[in-house]
Amino acid sequence: MKATAWMGKDSVKVVDVPDPTIMNARDAIVRITSTAICGSDLHLYHGYIPAMRKGDILGHEFMGEVVEVGPQVRNLRPGDRVVVPFPIACGHCSSCQRGLFSVCENSNPNAGVAEKIMGHSPAGIFGYSHLLGGYAGGQAEYARVPFADVGPIKVPDEVPDDQAVMLADVLPTGFMGAEMCDIKPGDVIAVWGAGPVGLLAAASARMLGAERVIVIDRYPYRLRLAEEHTGAETINYDDTDVLDALNAMTAGRGPDACIDAVGLEGHHGNTAVYAYDRAKQAARVETERPFALRQAILACRSGGVVSVVGAYGGFVDKFPMGAFMNRSLIMRTGQCHVQRYTRPLLNRIQRGDIDPSFIISHRMRLKDAAKGYKIFQKKQDECTKVVLKV
Repeated sequence: MKATAWMGKDSVKVVDVPDPTIMNARDAIVRITSTAICGSDLHLYHGYIPAMRKGDILGHEFMGEVVEVGPQVRNLRPGDRVVVPFPIACGHCSSCQRGLFSVCENSNPNAGVAEKIMGHSPAGIFGYSHLLGGYAGGQAEYARVPFADVGPIKVPDEVPDDQAVMLADVLPTGFMGAEMCDIKPGDVIAVWGAGPVGLLAAASARMLGAERVIVIDRYPYRLRLAEEHTGAETINYDDTDVLDALNAMTAGRGPDACIDAVGLEGHHGNTAVYAYDRAKQAARVETERPFALRQAILACRSGGVVSVVGAYGGFVDKFPMGAFMNRSLIMRTGQCHVQRYTRPLLNRIQRGDIDPSFIISHRMRLKDAAKGYKIFQKKQDECTKVVLKV
């Protein structure tokens, strides 16, 4: 089959690889119909996530048709149209029983490696390095889905791929980012980043009852999407001091909650702190550029919530712990527990509460995946989200 393989820093290639096979009684094989390039994939593309090997198959946002199931998979059968959550979860461990699917205790076969870096291991993830299991991803013609009796959900024919594939990651992630804000009537929510997750976090915040949503980014076309599709107010940090603007917009109080939808490759112009982060990250003595996280902490009202759904991989420098502790802030974070949200969000899509497909800017064929990565990485042609049709 054809699959998108990581070939080294800033290099991917569509190559021929063996078809996947059933390896466990709880496996399923899915023929991919749609798969997407995620902002988190760019962290792999740029070489910032450890334990990648040349030839690893990428992709953790995918959906398709079941073609084979193991003998213990009784909820699916060949021909079912499904979307697959990006965390791989067993459904039976203590974490899964609490709904914390992205920290499943049984799905990462390389847990010992992750424990050395993180203390305890998160779940395995499709196409996201050997640190998180070394599983082949879904930017391919077929994928093996472990624990298929827990993760995938059936998608009705009337829900198009462009909507359904967003349930694999970005819509649940954006929704969880908003949900962690404990939104109450009258709340003001600020969102750093108008990429796919940030846009869907803004849309989710409005859906959950926020009175105002403010989105911070530097690309006019992404800020325009935020205004048109989520009703958000916007700040372009290239020409506006973000902290001054947020104070002015909230009568000096700050937003009630702040969502970091940026993660480890944060950007902030030609500032001294940004140069410091870039230099340390390039030398691999700091793994993150946490500018958005620092700014969210400083901007949030005292006693408010900082919700972090942007992906981080290691250690941050110059964390404003003094502000965080002295101002009674709360931080909530996590890789999304997608299995918790897929069915409720599918119901919301069917009711017309939200249409996540507005974030898609490019639809391409799987064979053009390398081009898709370059366009997405360089923000060419007003690229927001690339969906690959297989």
